[in-house]
Amino acid sequence: MEIKNFQKIYLLGIGGIGMSSIAQFFLQNGKNVAGYDREKTELTKNLEHLGAKIHYKSNVSKIPVSFKYSEKTLVIYTPAINFDNEEFNYFKQNKFLVLKRSDVLSHISNNKFCIAVAGTHGKTTTSSILTHILFENNFSFSSFVGGISENYNSNYINNGKEMILVEADEFDRSFLKLSPDIACVTSIDFDHSDIYKNRTELLNSFKKFSNQLKKNGIIIKKYGLQINGETYGFNPSSDYFISNFKNHKNFSTFDINHKTGCCKKIRFQMLGKHNAENVLAAFVICKKLDMSDSNIKTSIQSFKGVKRRFTYVLRTPKVLIDDYAHHPVEINEVKKTILNLYKDKKVTVIFQPHLFSRTRDLMDEFADVLSDFYEVILLDIYPAREKPIRGISSSIILDKIINKNKKLLSDDELYENVKRSKSDVFVMLGAGDIAEKVITIKKLIKKNGL
Repeated sequence: MEIKNFQKIYLLGIGGIGMSSIAQFFLQNGKNVAGYDREKTELTKNLEHLGAKIHYKSNVSKIPVSFKYSEKTLVIYTPAINFDNEEFNYFKQNKFLVLKRSDVLSHISNNKFCIAVAGTHGKTTTSSILTHILFENNFSFSSFVGGISENYNSNYINNGKEMILVEADEFDRSFLKLSPDIACVTSIDFDHSDIYKNRTELLNSFKKFSNQLKKNGIIIKKYGLQINGETYGFNPSSDYFISNFKNHKNFSTFDINHKTGCCKKIRFQMLGKHNAENVLAAFVICKKLDMSDSNIKTSIQSFKGVKRRFTYVLRTPKVLIDDYAHHPVEINEVKKTILNLYKDKKVTVIFQPHLFSRTRDLMDEFADVLSDFYEVILLDIYPAREKPIRGISSSIILDKIINKNKKLLSDDELYENVKRSKSDVFVMLGAGDIAEKVITIKKLIKKNGL
């Protein structure tokens, strides 16, 4: 049966950053939407405001009666849902059409002109920048992004139906369901060992993704990646490259060089070379859509950023920065930017490891990149979809960190430590619930005039 024929859409894990954009898509297309998630968040509150019916304890009795008819209801689930979930099994046993989020995105995008942005890092910021440029230049498109844009306070933008822009997720090989017209690969660093056995297997998955283009499709990639495509980066040998980069106090500036010219003195409201490369990736895609340098530049300069991507939560009396970085490569980019901006300041990093498997596989890399801060505070591992792995905890990273100012703290101990800290800058990193602790620490710093 065609997805468009279902009037009721039920989402398991409706509050996830990817699932919530799908929910918004169906709500804006006049469908009745309901779902389950473990926690009430700003994303679920927004969906409820838009008309979705959501409950927060998995129980078949909580499913609205009108959604219990298999011929009327499409069920969509996130890979983060356990297969022993009571509601998931109810729908499977009663012959509902039950699809992964990636299957639904494939259905939505594969009959449209599709732009897909992939990569182990950088895809959310690149997708968000590109979304903003397309919106500012009146393109007809819908965008599904894995982060909250500061310009629109949303991870879903509906500005028409001619094009689909999707963030292509390598987790669970979801991106292999897509056949884009334009594909971008921002990075390929080993991650998701619960899915990929080794780096070669991950690379092969990206190679397969890059070979799934529609006829006459285009692929662009960061310079140095082991896949085919036009290149971008800081290296002057790239087809598109950045020069004259500089971090200022509240913004960065740089030039973009390409075959037909140079787009000079771009001012961007995010810091760091990694974010400039994300701008460059979006710039290249826009050139493939025949946009002028001047129109792209104007839109770039009005882009405000993505929540939890080098976000300044406070600038005074102390600096507090919040970032989603949860992989050593991402943390290293944040570190380089911060230590460059605050050379003479004491910087405390507060890091919440995400996933037991990632901690196990990358413990040495985590320890190495965290050691360079003035003070290192670790929190317990955020398990997300995983069960604990014997012998794996945050203490395994702590033991490897070469820094006398290192601690593993509970939440209460964290707040007391912040009160006593002599640091000038605090940076909070992680993909778990650390974002909620950022709010408490902001209040502490303001209240105590630290």
